[in-house]
Amino acid sequence: MADRTGVAGAADTDAAAGADTDAKSDAKTGAKTGAKSGAKSDAKAGAKSGAATPRERYRAQVRAEIKEHAWKQIAEAGASALSLNAIAKQMGVSGPALYRYFAGRDELITELIRDAYRSLADAVHAAAVTGSDPAGLAHVLRGWALADPHRYFLIYGTPVPGYHAPEEITGISSEIMADLLTACAALEPDAPATPFAAHLADHRDWAGDHPAPPAALHRALTFWTRLHGVLSLELAGHFTGMAFDPALLYEAEIDDLRAPRG
Repeated sequence: MADRTGVAGAADTDAAAGADTDAKSDAKTGAKTGAKSGAKSDAKAGAKSGAATPRERYRAQVRAEIKEHAWKQIAEAGASALSLNAIAKQMGVSGPALYRYFAGRDELITELIRDAYRSLADAVHAAAVTGSDPAGLAHVLRGWALADPHRYFLIYGTPVPGYHAPEEITGISSEIMADLLTACAALEPDAPATPFAAHLADHRDWAGDHPAPPAALHRALTFWTRLHGVLSLELAGHFTGMAFDPALLYEAEIDDLRAPRG
């Protein structure tokens, strides 16, 4: 639930706080990959169109610092425990002051999810434009997930109770699937359609306007579900003590998934 204690009484001003724009900023520490991504995102937003006034720079800096603390909270207690009032206490400011930068818990979570999806979408697309096949994209996914498991679980783990992501977030996630669909369509363009692929021919809204044939739709979904299954189990520690290398299991799944269908 969003912490809104004393929101109506918010009296802190950006101008007053702006005199100490470098105070309490963890942006340069980069303790978490997700936090770094968020800091860069806000910094770019403040610099667009050459409109980065001192007030705007300060606002971007504070928002980046808030997100860094949020990632630390998520790492320690999970996204459902995220609290703006707790972040305010860590930053040494009043709770109401933070509501000048994020309207509530849900807006902050949306920003974190947007940053995470944007980071993964950019990484996948960078590989896709160089001609990476589904296996190459799968390696990008695993590398990204291992770099920051908490960021991975925020977007692919258990939904945050009471939170509903806006449609724009779905739009970013669809970019990732579009690159996978393109790679799968090129892998085996004349593959025979399976019964499920035939079903997907009439149930492809999730693929947007991508022209991938039914066989590619099936292969992409199979890649996505099986690889996320292995990753989720690995990152949650379910392979601990089983005495095998999760990286080799992941690689074996990739080899199996890209084998010709017959």
